[in-house]
Amino acid sequence: MEPIVNNGTIFSAVMLFIIISLLISVFRILREYERGVIFLLGRFQQVKGPGLVIVIPFIQQMVRVDLRTVVMDVPSQDVISRDNVSVRVNAVLYFRVIDSQKAIINVEDFLQATSQLAQTTLRSVLGQHELDEMLANREMLNADIQVILDGRTDDWGIKVSNVEIKHVDLNETMIRAIARQAEAERTRRAKVIHASGEMEASSKLVEAATTLATEPNAILLRYLQTLTEIASEKNSTILFPLPMELLNGVINSDAKSAALAKRKTEPSNNSE
Repeated sequence: MEPIVNNGTIFSAVMLFIIISLLISVFRILREYERGVIFLLGRFQQVKGPGLVIVIPFIQQMVRVDLRTVVMDVPSQDVISRDNVSVRVNAVLYFRVIDSQKAIINVEDFLQATSQLAQTTLRSVLGQHELDEMLANREMLNADIQVILDGRTDDWGIKVSNVEIKHVDLNETMIRAIARQAEAERTRRAKVIHASGEMEASSKLVEAATTLATEPNAILLRYLQTLTEIASEKNSTILFPLPMELLNGVINSDAKSAALAKRKTEPSNNSE
């Protein structure tokens, strides 16, 4: 009798354990950011959650879906730009599931599918632009990629909120070429600025000369001002420029004196 009793006790304990396990498996708890896609005998039934969810074992199956924003790092891609420059570009993708039913039923693995689609879209979009546009207009490129991905993942129940291009890596040869181009551009700007300054200075000098020409004493005042500035430096040697008008006056006075002296000597010679 004792073996029969022992066997019955063991059977009862096993059955009790199975019943408790089934009861525990019936109840599922979904967090606030989770949803459960319920299948009844393999057919879609409904989406439940969050909170306490009852799932009948062997008849119903539940697949959990996370609704939080996923930050996905798009691996570096080799891209050839429209001007035939080879670069390596990587980006960051931000997306989340907005329709749990589509994310589970319409695609096998929405994370893997979104990652592969982001890589191909990144290559195709950047290949349509030149290198300068990649470096200067990243916001425009981010918006273009985001619009394309959002449209293509709509059937998967996924919303792409943002795409950010992180790095555009160039080889050493291209970096040196860009550096030379930037240096040449800076040199060109410096020459243009210098030429503009010379043009403005020449026009101002013409205006100043016109003003000085209207008043003869103005040039003398400028010479005196120049002497004052030179004397303030305590120089031992001062070079003072003389205006040609003064030299012409001295030369003319010497010529007149010589002419008068010659006239005075001529009568005396004739009288002899």
